[in-house]
Amino acid sequence: MDIGELVFIVSRLVLGALASFFAIMLWSKTRDIAWMLMVIGTIAAYVEIVYSILELFGITEGDTFTLGSVPVASIVLPCLRMAFFISAFIIMVVRKYGRR
Repeated sequence: MDIGELVFIVSRLVLGALASFFAIMLWSKTRDIAWMLMVIGTIAAYVEIVYSILELFGITEGDTFTLGSVPVASIVLPCLRMAFFISAFIIMVVRKYGRR
């Protein structure tokens, strides 16, 4: 592993941990469903980061459940994050433009 890969891994872990930490702090102060979905999406993004790094090191095989030749976790984790973000944005748009 060269220095570039190390910087890449550490930066993803540190920035993801900071984002998750502040998201959890926000979660404890708000009960708004849109913001809660954003927080859950941020935590899901950090789970994706940790899983991809574990997969990079060979700790998780990733082939326990596959869809064809692609591990299901590699499909579900990025989609789960985006699904939470999309849900939050839909709620915000409906609140903003739904009251007419």
